[in-house]
Amino acid sequence: MLFVYAMYDVMVPMVITIFLVITNDRMVVRATEEHSERVRRDETYSSKYDNVDVDAILASERLTTNYLNCLLNKGPCTPEGSTLKNHLSDAIATECEKCSAAQKKIAGKILSHFLLKRRKDFGVLLNKYDVAGNFRRKYLIDDDSSISFDKALTK
Repeated sequence: MLFVYAMYDVMVPMVITIFLVITNDRMVVRATEEHSERVRRDETYSSKYDNVDVDAILASERLTTNYLNCLLNKGPCTPEGSTLKNHLSDAIATECEKCSAAQKKIAGKILSHFLLKRRKDFGVLLNKYDVAGNFRRKYLIDDDSSISFDKALTK
C-alpha cells in the first residue's frame, strides 16, 4: 500500500488537503477543507492613523496614560486608540506582518518607549495582549532581569 499526502496552500484563508491512497489497483482520493489562520499577502491594517504624532503622545505622560487606560479597558478610547486596541493582539501574534512600513516604525517607537520608560506597564500590556506568552518567550522579555530600566532612568 502506498500513501501519499499532499497539501495545497497559496496563502489564502482556505487550505485544501488531499489524501491519496493507492492500494493494489485501486486509488482512493479524499479531500478535506480547513480554514487556515494564515494571513493573505495583500491584507494589511488601515493606514488611516499612520500620520498620528506618536512622539508627541509618548512625550506626554497624560496622553500616554490615557492610551494605556484605553488598551487596558480602564478608560475611554480615542478612535485611533480603539483601532490599536482591536488589532494589538493580532499584531503581537503575527509580529506585525499586516503592518505597513510606517506602522512598524510607530510600533518600534512605542515598544522602545515602554521597554525603557514604562517597563511595568509594558508587562501589564503583554499580560493582556500576549496571553500565551509567545512574544515574551521569543524575545526573552522576562529574562532581562539583569537590568532594571525603570531604576536606571530615574537615577
